[in-house]
Amino acid sequence: MAQVVKMPKLSDTMTEGVIVKWNKKVGDKVKSGDILAEIETDKATMEFESFYDGVLLHIGIQEKQTAPVDAVIAIIGKGDEDVNVILSSLDNAVVSTPVVKEEKSADVSAGNTVTQVTATNAFQAMHTGRLKASPLAKKLAKENGIDLSLVQGTGENGRIIKRDVENHRSSAANVSIGTSIGEYKESYRDEELTQMRKTIARRLTESKNTAPHYYLTIDIDMDNAIAFRNMANQTQEMKLSFNDIIIKAVSISLRKHPKVNASWLADKIRYYDHIHIGVAVAIEDGLIVPVIRFADKKSLLQIAIESKELSKKAKEKKLQPKDWEGNTFTVSNLGMFGIAQFTSIINSPESCILSVGTIRAVPLVKNNQIVPGNLMTLTLACDHRTVDGVTGSAFLQTLKNYIENPISILL
Repeated sequence: MAQVVKMPKLSDTMTEGVIVKWNKKVGDKVKSGDILAEIETDKATMEFESFYDGVLLHIGIQEKQTAPVDAVIAIIGKGDEDVNVILSSLDNAVVSTPVVKEEKSADVSAGNTVTQVTATNAFQAMHTGRLKASPLAKKLAKENGIDLSLVQGTGENGRIIKRDVENHRSSAANVSIGTSIGEYKESYRDEELTQMRKTIARRLTESKNTAPHYYLTIDIDMDNAIAFRNMANQTQEMKLSFNDIIIKAVSISLRKHPKVNASWLADKIRYYDHIHIGVAVAIEDGLIVPVIRFADKKSLLQIAIESKELSKKAKEKKLQPKDWEGNTFTVSNLGMFGIAQFTSIINSPESCILSVGTIRAVPLVKNNQIVPGNLMTLTLACDHRTVDGVTGSAFLQTLKNYIENPISILL
């Protein structure tokens, strides 16, 4: 019996996915556990395994195409089944869900831009091998190198006619044509949004618009932390980073200030007994936040090892849902880029996020004398619905004490 393979829900917030790459082609033998495809979710690009043995009879979503969760992406069977019969037996609403191309047109009456999804022609070509198009439209498309599956048909029953090809050619040409000023030419390049970038935009907009942010800033004397790290790294193979020290200090500070380790849930505030620290990591597609779980229970060395492993997996796009879910507090560090101070948007539903700046060599006043020193600026973004100013300030004072006296982190 043939098995229908659907777009899996690979994260708790995933609503659609992009087929980045098929590792099998139609006609290939497939075993349970084989990697069928690489799928881009709103969090990362993940490998998708087959749960069935058999032959890959049909690929329903081509590479670089988007489809919602539960859309049919493939069919695996014995090899002698009739794919058309299988497809016709499925619910059309499920089968015809791939989003192939979005084109924007002006809605004059509303004064807005509306989106038209041109999936019909592409789906038709995918399953029947041909498109409804007039001979003249086919000829014009061939002469101009236009893929007819990307053209919206306006003729009878969606048939593509000459006018449709000409309009498509004109809209494509407008992208590359710029305004010439003397010997220079204005130009631009549009790039399709990745699932991750869409999710980042949506979640951060929601956070900024719903959580009343305020910011607390404090300077940390890093002289002792620098000496502590230098001594530690002379005695062990795994090297500690300043971020490892900060993560550990944050985790034990949260233990003393549990009201900071909280979430706003509309009708209640949830205070977490566990402490899971999210560590913001920049990757090619955007930003992802892998999680160090029960950070307050782990040693500095354990945090250093886990942090490096998670960062490596993030950059290689090998993170699994368990690696990025459940954080209760986030640390974002741009110090390695020389950024002295910055503010971050809260990673909802958390209540706070800590922004870590670079260590700066500055003159300091100690014992009534000006001496060379090293300062680092921390900025805590707080959700005022859950964390009041005094609560956030007390947390920062405790954090400052731990970082400036790092031996206390080990006690």
